[in-house]
Amino acid sequence: MTSNARAPEPHDHAVHEAFGPDLTAREIIGTQTVGTMGLMVIGVTPMLLTALAREHRFSAAQMGESAMIETFVMGLATAAMGLIARPSRVKLIGALAAFALAGLDLAGLFAASWTLIALRAVAGLVEGVMLWVTVAMIARTATPERWAGVFLTAQTVAQVALVMVLTPLAPHYGANGVLFALAMTAAVTVPFALMCPDRFVPLPTTADGGTRLPVRGWVALAGIVVIVAGPGAVWVYLESIALQAGLSETAAHTAVWVVLALNIVGGLTATMMAGRVRYFTIFTITSIGYLAVWGLYLFHTPTWAFLAASAVQGFIGLLIAPFFVPMTIGADPSRRTAVQGGPAQLVGGALGPLAASWVVTDQDAHGVLWLGAALLLLGMIMVAGLRFTERHASPSIP
Repeated sequence: MTSNARAPEPHDHAVHEAFGPDLTAREIIGTQTVGTMGLMVIGVTPMLLTALAREHRFSAAQMGESAMIETFVMGLATAAMGLIARPSRVKLIGALAAFALAGLDLAGLFAASWTLIALRAVAGLVEGVMLWVTVAMIARTATPERWAGVFLTAQTVAQVALVMVLTPLAPHYGANGVLFALAMTAAVTVPFALMCPDRFVPLPTTADGGTRLPVRGWVALAGIVVIVAGPGAVWVYLESIALQAGLSETAAHTAVWVVLALNIVGGLTATMMAGRVRYFTIFTITSIGYLAVWGLYLFHTPTWAFLAASAVQGFIGLLIAPFFVPMTIGADPSRRTAVQGGPAQLVGGALGPLAASWVVTDQDAHGVLWLGAALLLLGMIMVAGLRFTERHASPSIP
């Protein structure tokens, strides 16, 4: 399988691939950085949208519309690349995408309202291409959940770092300061894109030579969308839930930071557990954790208890994410479905808050907790169906 791989230098740290030649540390850094920088906007979205509304460049409704459209387009673009793009000229694709994203971010300095929304939609398209570079690499590794964990942890650390840098600067430079910072992160990605491998080995076709996803693959992707939508919906209203639980505004802000900090710990833990724990075990543990946390959120609780529950939510939020990869591989051993796992998470992240808007009011956000629980349980039913029929599934590759 790796007969066409170049012999790594003695100092290289090769990452073993299930499909194609092993990758060196330099190539891994390149592919991971391209995807990480393509998702930087997610970390600063609340800051950017709030600043745009304050400057009367966005209405309140346009804030939500812009965030949903950019994330949704990002997911669709990554999915389309995984389905139709040939995994060649990866360096060129990554570099051009990063360069284009920097230009789109800079163009946003002079735009407002629907013009800016259109620019962010095109930016989502380019960001999706950058994400494809990383998920294509992860899907081909021998331990994909480990590299998914590395990627998720890296992007969380990078987003938190950017937020920390911009927090004292944003009041002075406004939305354009955030957009300029995003442009700079995209621009510095170009040399990292040139560190990527030039091509990936194509994934296996189906038994009849086709490239379509099997039914089980589509069920796995639907499960990811639903499972991600639940916590995503709750996350958007976390501060509202905290205030309605009797916490102060400062404590509500603290809960958000606690979730982000424990995201990092959860991602690191998932990376260390990769290859040692079955995905269904992780899914079961995290589902119980989510339901317990959301149950506590329904009541007035001491600040320490709310923050402790938020810490649990942050930890399991990134603990579960890398294990979507082995779940999709179990459903579709060709790994074509695995390439679509990242886009499915983005779509779930966009649809969750949209669904939440139908069950909350200005006075009461607790409806989102029931919605999150229903979506989580529905997703687990799908995953359980895949897990307990796995041995009887027909193979997806010859």
